[in-house]
Amino acid sequence: MGAYEAGRDGTWVDGISSEQAIRNVLDWLQRNNLEALHSSTQIIIAPGYHYKIVKMLITNFHQPQSTLLLLVSAFVHGDWRRIYDYALSHDFRFLSYGDSSLLIP
Repeated sequence: MGAYEAGRDGTWVDGISSEQAIRNVLDWLQRNNLEALHSSTQIIIAPGYHYKIVKMLITNFHQPQSTLLLLVSAFVHGDWRRIYDYALSHDFRFLSYGDSSLLIP
């Protein structure tokens, strides 16, 4: 079974560490003589999601009601408004060519 595959009954694998999951993916790539894994997902990260591997996030300041802002909100446990208020009050630039931030919850 791969790092993120469902079991025979359709439930997800529990009890696997982040390190082991990454190791499983790397092993799979090596067994299949691949250097990269290309895939897609329909997962949306929103408040309530608990990050398992990521400890810090570098990101730009995103538009209100965007899915990227949902990702940021989940990462900072819903405290995005205080961060964005600070950015606005200090004339930070928003969107793709604006300022970025290092978020460490």
